[in-house]
Amino acid sequence: MYATIRRYEGVDTTRTNEVTGKVNETLVPELRKLPGFAGYYLIEAGNGVLSSLGLFETPEQADESTKVVAKWITDENLGTAIPNAPKITSGKIV
Repeated sequence: MYATIRRYEGVDTTRTNEVTGKVNETLVPELRKLPGFAGYYLIEAGNGVLSSLGLFETPEQADESTKVVAKWITDENLGTAIPNAPKITSGKIV
């Protein structure tokens, strides 16, 4: 099992509800279609920080999810709500 943690800083706090709603409505269903999907969790850390945890069977699948999320941010016009690229940590769950 492999995990990818993405930390987004500088998130527009007035749009957090919009972002979390769209995650549930459109992002999670897209991630579920990916091979090896085992789970996705969004964490609202406060102060303009959102973190996510994605779980997949292989590192390649986890990497693919990062591409899906980046495209989703663009497709959902969330570039101003999530203006900064995430800090990403990926690896094998031990």
